[in-house]
Amino acid sequence: MKNILHILCIFGLILLLSGCWDRVEVNDLAIVTAAAIDIKDDNQIELSLQVFIPKALSTGGGQGGSGQGGGGAATLVRSQRGSNISDALSKLQSKIPRKVFWGQCKVFIFGEKLAKQGIQEHMDFLLRHPQPRERAYLYVSKGNPKDALEVLPPLERYSGEVLRELSDLHIGMQVTMQDVQEGLVGVAQAGAFPFIKILPPGKGEEKLQGIPYIVGTAVFKKDKMVGTMSEKATRGILWLRNEMEAYTVTLKPEGVKGEVSLNPVSARIKLIPQIRNDKWKMLVNVDTEGAVVQNGTNLALTSPKSIQTVEKAYQEDIKDRIELAIQQAQHKMKADIIKFSKEFYRKYPKEWKKVENRWDEVFPKVEVEVNVEAHIRRQGYINKPGGLPEKEVKKQ
Repeated sequence: MKNILHILCIFGLILLLSGCWDRVEVNDLAIVTAAAIDIKDDNQIELSLQVFIPKALSTGGGQGGSGQGGGGAATLVRSQRGSNISDALSKLQSKIPRKVFWGQCKVFIFGEKLAKQGIQEHMDFLLRHPQPRERAYLYVSKGNPKDALEVLPPLERYSGEVLRELSDLHIGMQVTMQDVQEGLVGVAQAGAFPFIKILPPGKGEEKLQGIPYIVGTAVFKKDKMVGTMSEKATRGILWLRNEMEAYTVTLKPEGVKGEVSLNPVSARIKLIPQIRNDKWKMLVNVDTEGAVVQNGTNLALTSPKSIQTVEKAYQEDIKDRIELAIQQAQHKMKADIIKFSKEFYRKYPKEWKKVENRWDEVFPKVEVEVNVEAHIRRQGYINKPGGLPEKEVKKQ
């Protein structure tokens, strides 16, 4: 009797198993690799999807995407308008013979016009839908973002992959959906997106063989874009947020002909908030080390004086970038994308409570002092300027 009860229980449990009755085969999915969201003159939202073409792998495609999907292209682009993203997606689905799948979409591009009007409603869809990944990258495009999906990049299979690779290389800011959600609902209610344009095709290349590339930063206050920062100011923001990765700093030492290029190999950035006599101040301490990658001067970097000359120029260059970024964030945009608010909140929670509802007024008045310590630890494979006669080398 005991064994019979066990068998009956097993059969009863089998009836509760869901199995795979609701599975969707890969062959029935339209895999989205990138998406663009823009607003038109009639206040309709235009949703454009870059969809992967599986048969392109077997036909030798993969050298680029195409708006028409012909010629062995790796992707096709389809667009539809609606009152919101959900409405546009519903209409778009009726024109695509496979079920739209967002799970592999790693790039979302907002149009500049839409970004200035506000992205809260559209972020709600992306965060609420179960398929889009929170680690997907977000961008703002100059002009129509659909154009960035239709170009044919020479090196990658499709343009969405180009932007993803640039973000992984930390060319500009690297911003995910999760970062935006935390920034827009955080204490500062500010955010920053990489700002992209399309590099025109070179001589002899086809019309669509352009490449989307990052040219700076789009700054958001709450959910609306309030302006853009140049590439130089963006570098300053990366220093302040301790997100600096490998890139080249080219500088001109004082009193020396020529330039020196360095790669920062390490950086330690410390933000120290202070409140004294109701005056809010932020100390920015930067300690970095660099490696020389090119010496276009006549300085011999074996000399301590020559090293000090280059280090001084290195310090001033970093300080200029940081101060430019602070000036634009505080006085031009008035948006705390530097995350000063988080530092004050951590150290002075009681004082922060008094100003959190008017941080927009306090942030531009925060005094900032920047201190930079920059050192050269590697002079490269050679010590003296390459190709320069010994008698012309300056050892100071």
